[in-house]
Amino acid sequence: MSSSPLSSSSLSSALSSALAPYGWDETWAGAFAPYAADGLLPGRVVRVDRGRCDVVTPDGTVHADTEFVTPRDPLRAVCTGDWVAVDPDGDPRYVRAYLPRRTAFVRATSSKRSEGQILAANVDHAIVTVSLAADLDLGRIERFLALAWESGAQPLVVLTKADLVPDPATRAYLVQDVETSAPGVPVLTVSARTGDGLDVLTAVLSGGTAVLLGQSGAGKSTLANALLGEDVMDVQQVRDTDGKGRHTTTTRNLLPLPGGGVLIDTPGLRGVGLWDAESGVGQVFAEIEELAAHCRFPDCAHDTEPGCAVRAALDAGRLPQRRLDSYRKLQRENQWIVAKSDARARAELRKEGKRRGAQGRAAMEAKRGRWR
Repeated sequence: MSSSPLSSSSLSSALSSALAPYGWDETWAGAFAPYAADGLLPGRVVRVDRGRCDVVTPDGTVHADTEFVTPRDPLRAVCTGDWVAVDPDGDPRYVRAYLPRRTAFVRATSSKRSEGQILAANVDHAIVTVSLAADLDLGRIERFLALAWESGAQPLVVLTKADLVPDPATRAYLVQDVETSAPGVPVLTVSARTGDGLDVLTAVLSGGTAVLLGQSGAGKSTLANALLGEDVMDVQQVRDTDGKGRHTTTTRNLLPLPGGGVLIDTPGLRGVGLWDAESGVGQVFAEIEELAAHCRFPDCAHDTEPGCAVRAALDAGRLPQRRLDSYRKLQRENQWIVAKSDARARAELRKEGKRRGAQGRAAMEAKRGRWR
C-alpha cells in the first residue's frame, strides 16, 4: 500500500479497475473530489459489524473503524452500500466520512426510543422476496413495498421456489393476487433450483445495486447464490411445521454480480416497522389515494361520510375490503411512529383529536336537542 496520495491519473485507473464493478461512476467521483484532495481513498462498504466495516478500495478490501463518523443518530451511521472516504494507510484505518446517499432503506427499530434503522444505502432495486412454499401474506408484502418506495429505490417482488407450484394456472393466480397488492411493481416468479426466471431477474439487476429483502425462509440466500453463480451465502432448510427459516445471513453483505450490478443480501426480517413512510404507503395504495381525491370532503375518513368515492368503489366490488383495511392499518402505524419521533407531529395529532372530539360532542348535543 502507498502512504502517499495517489496521482490523479493513477487514482482514475485504480478506480476504473477496482470500484467500477461496485457501482462507481462520474457522479460519485465528483462527490469524492474534496476528499481526494486531502489524500483519502474512496471505497464502498461491503459489510458492517460492530463499529468496523469492510471497504473495497483501489488498494483492495480494507478493514476500517467507523469511530469518527458514528453519531448519536443511527440513521447517520455507516451502513452497507455507503461510499466512504478512508485513510490511505495506518493501523487501525478509519472511515473519515461517507458521501451523500442517493437512496436509503430504513425501518423502525423495536426499541422504545422510536429510532430508525438503516438497512442499506445507495440501492437502485429493492427486491421483496416471497416464498411460494408458504401461504401468501399480502399485508406483509404491502408493508415491505411501502418501505421500498419510501427509500427511493424501484421495488420488485420476486416469488421464489416457483418449482413448488408446477401448475401454470395456479402460479398465474398467485402472481395476479400479488400484482393486485403491488400496483406499478413488477412481479416475477423464480426457481433457484431449476433456474426458471433467473435470466429475466439477472437482466433487471445488471445495472445498479439491488438489495434482497424478506423473511427468513424466503429463499434470499439461495437466490443470491444462484445469481452469483456460486455458493457464497450459507443456506439452511426451512422448518416443515410453518415453512419459516433460520437466520443464516447475520450481516448485510454487498457482492458484485458476474453479469454486472451489485447485490446486497440481508438477514431475514421478522419485524418490518414503518419509518416515516407516508409517501411509500401512498404509492402502495395508489388506487385508494386516487379514489380519495374524488371524495366530497378533503378530510374524508372513508367511513360514513356522504359522497365518499372510496366507499362507493368498495360497495361496487371494485376495491377489496382487505386493501382498505391494510391501507388504514399502515396509515395509523406511520402516523404513530412519526408522532413518537416528532414533537410537532404529536401536537398536530392531539389538536386533530381534540377537533374530532369537539365535533363528536357537538353532534351528540344536536341529537339530544332533537330528542327533547
